[in-house]
Amino acid sequence: MAPSSVGIKDVAAEAGVSVATVSRVLNSHPSVSPASRARVLAAVEALGYRPNAVARSLRTDQTRTLGLVISDVLNPYFTELARSVEEAARALGYSVIIGNADERPDLQDHHVRTLLDRRIDGLLVSPTDGGSPLMLDAARAGTPMVFVDRWIPGLDIPVVRSDGRQAVRDLVAHLHGLGHRRLAIIAGPAATTTGSERVDAFRDALREHGIALPDAYIGQGDFQAASGRRATERFLALPEPPDVVFAADNLMALGALDAIRAHGLRVPHDIGLAAFDDIPWFVHTDPPITAIAQPTGDLGRAAVAALVDRIEGRSPRSVTLPARLVVRRSCGEPGPGTDVTPSPDPSPERSNR
Repeated sequence: MAPSSVGIKDVAAEAGVSVATVSRVLNSHPSVSPASRARVLAAVEALGYRPNAVARSLRTDQTRTLGLVISDVLNPYFTELARSVEEAARALGYSVIIGNADERPDLQDHHVRTLLDRRIDGLLVSPTDGGSPLMLDAARAGTPMVFVDRWIPGLDIPVVRSDGRQAVRDLVAHLHGLGHRRLAIIAGPAATTTGSERVDAFRDALREHGIALPDAYIGQGDFQAASGRRATERFLALPEPPDVVFAADNLMALGALDAIRAHGLRVPHDIGLAAFDDIPWFVHTDPPITAIAQPTGDLGRAAVAALVDRIEGRSPRSVTLPARLVVRRSCGEPGPGTDVTPSPDPSPERSNR
């Protein structure tokens, strides 16, 4: 029997207990005896049964509550995103329950399942990977859902995100103009759309200037500081260390900065540093860090608007907003930094999805 066709009655029959007993075990009710609990859990394992939190979430009444599952609450980018989502939702009469996945697919699915069981009206998710069965189930069941920042390719779910490709091109052109040729990147997880997209954009931009991206100049990170530190340690141990390290998110940039300072080196005199995801404290580092800024507040507001459209039966389109390069002094810039790209058009680029 395929796991997708297994129901709670099948589990009850396999375990030799009532459906009510199975339900109590699955909901961690204390009234079930240890022996019965063991039989139910063994049956769940044998049959491959997965409690259908998605189906339980479908209803006709509304709670005026939205769920938001973000990738890492300690990442200032996602903290700011969550704040803008909460403000936009409150303005429309909704409350928001937030789950922190901590860049772990298992925690992501735990929060999604919990939020669906709490009978939220809709779900905003920044996926930690591209293959969550629960996310696929939720999409197929018609749960009102919008992806924000990251997405799962192949699902017919609106995506609200920024496009950093032009900003990465601007960064590489800027570094090339400063005379840098050995450029390295600390990449995010390849399983995330933002992880793979930023590496591809960086490689393509280098190619436009006749610069190769050797494997030695690609550090694998996980969007957290420790991975940025490890990758930079490896770069610094190379016979020819890079002129500049580009971290594909702000926390990995922080880890890179720690590694550089631990080696007694100075930014930008010994090595340059740039980051994707500008955050307020970058301007307070010494030197201030050159970064690519995403329109975080606009992303949060657009994501809420799209999700409410879905809840109310409309068909929102995906929204893509441009990121931009902010030049400071961490790559050997000669003077005070300014934005090197014009302010983006206030009307977002939209695409059917």
